[in-house]
Amino acid sequence: MDGLETLLTRHSVAALKLREPGPSPQQLTAAIDAALRAPDHGNLKPWRCVLIRAAARVQLSELFVRRMQQREPPAPPGKVEKARTMPLSAPLVIAVGAHIRAEHKVPEVEQLLSCAAATMNLMKALHAQGYESIWHTVPKAYDPQIALGLGFAAQERLLGFVYVGTPVAGAAPAAVIASIDHTGFVRDWSG
Repeated sequence: MDGLETLLTRHSVAALKLREPGPSPQQLTAAIDAALRAPDHGNLKPWRCVLIRAAARVQLSELFVRRMQQREPPAPPGKVEKARTMPLSAPLVIAVGAHIRAEHKVPEVEQLLSCAAATMNLMKALHAQGYESIWHTVPKAYDPQIALGLGFAAQERLLGFVYVGTPVAGAAPAAVIASIDHTGFVRDWSG
């Protein structure tokens, strides 16, 4: 897949529709290498990734369910089951975070934007190698107990979970490179 085709064909696939196989160690290394080339004002390297694979996904599932039941008792059974199943369906879950330097001359928002760019690079690189993904956030990503459980330090912020795998048949729409109406998103400024 060439670079522009990769950009124009990537789309999110629901975590519950991702299965084995996941990326090989070499493919994952290549995707992480791409992530680490994101724009980085101040050369702070704020990106953090926690790889959750194999049996660790069961522990993540249990953590999600436990925290959901603590946050919103009584949690509806369907919601609990979804929280339990999501980490188990995708062969790889990547917790993405940011190491924030609060007193640095580079504003916090720029550090967070750098992490978002790194996450997009990661997802595009995985797509270029034949995998699909989705980035999930609330409420799990903003739960300090989940961040702590995953080993994020006090100056680090959990930003979300990227679920990665091969989509089940029919889960991914056919790759179509089509022009999108730019009205409302792009305008010229003439001073």
